[in-house]
Amino acid sequence: MTLKAHTLTHNETLPLKQLFGLSAGAGFSVASIYYNQPIIGLLSHAFHLKVSEVGLVPMLTQIGYALGILFLVPLGDMINRKKLIITKLTLLCSALWLCSFASTFPYLLIISLLIGILATAAQDIVLASAAIAPSNQRGKSVGIVMTGLFSGILLSRVFSGIIGQFGGWEMIFQLAAASILLLIIYFWFSLPSMPSQNTLTYKQIMGSLKPLWQQYPQLRQSVIAQGLLSIAFSAFWTTLAVFLAHNYGLGSATAGAFGLAGAAGAISAPLAGGLSDRIGANKILLVSISVVILSFIAMLFIPLLAIHFQIAFLVLCVICFDFGINSSLVSHQTIVYSLKPEARGRLNSILFTFVFIGMAIGSAAGGYLYQHVGWNGVLVLAIVSPLIALIIRMKPATPTNLM
Repeated sequence: MTLKAHTLTHNETLPLKQLFGLSAGAGFSVASIYYNQPIIGLLSHAFHLKVSEVGLVPMLTQIGYALGILFLVPLGDMINRKKLIITKLTLLCSALWLCSFASTFPYLLIISLLIGILATAAQDIVLASAAIAPSNQRGKSVGIVMTGLFSGILLSRVFSGIIGQFGGWEMIFQLAAASILLLIIYFWFSLPSMPSQNTLTYKQIMGSLKPLWQQYPQLRQSVIAQGLLSIAFSAFWTTLAVFLAHNYGLGSATAGAFGLAGAAGAISAPLAGGLSDRIGANKILLVSISVVILSFIAMLFIPLLAIHFQIAFLVLCVICFDFGINSSLVSHQTIVYSLKPEARGRLNSILFTFVFIGMAIGSAAGGYLYQHVGWNGVLVLAIVSPLIALIIRMKPATPTNLM
């Protein structure tokens, strides 16, 4: 079956069936790096380690994702993106399956790093949607596919928490491998061929990252702001399961179920993308980041509420801050993708490298703060980092800023 990709004209739109397939692909791929977060307690028990030590598992997974974005996603600017996606998914399927047989902690750390690297197929899928969408609908199309990616991030916690509690942590990764196998079959037959528009070598591709960073102040402003937001996001989700267990006696299934609340915030992605197309991404960003800050401030007051209201209020805060972070990411993508279309893979690599460096910092710092300071220490970090991001966004992006 031979399918060729082309950029749609101004009046055409991506078929909903194709958008749904791309959304599902992005969601299931990126979910691979989040299955380990709600089961930190289970892994701690299985490997007889402290929570802070097991925190290395999500941290290394996110570092792997950042490395994969930096060194593998740019390949989409020089080789056929469909081949890149299929190859990554095949290797990811194998890594997830092998993870379920981890018998030692060092083995688990190594395979977690590999899972993070290979799960960057999700970014290639998002870029595929940006490449074939018409320019006047790119924000909306990317937003719809990002809804799938966000849903994968958050619903993976629901799946992992429930399966982990009732079926064991090993089963999580076996079922995850099966889901990626289905994706491979689907994309093999449905994804159009996407040949590269460049004749650059890998060395030239990687060598162009620094000049891109230096050339576009909007890029620097966007990636630093989103990286700071990612610190807050990851610090919260990495420590939530332990917080719920210590304060409410709730298991991993309940912690995972909070992903449903976060998934409600994922509906902001197509809305933010559409509004960015019409009124500009900068206005959306100022509102979105403010929502994130206010949501974490509100969490500080949860202990003042009656016990039967505390969980409900926490759920509301989760919906709000995920809404804000998702909107911010799509708006930043809209800005970055418009800078230089033929370098979209490299621009995306720079953006998401910072995002997942922020994620890794948030996981490590969140675990440390929770163990040594407590939940309020995590919340202070989750307030301060978006506040710095808001200050950065309020400054004009000039060549002299953020160098």
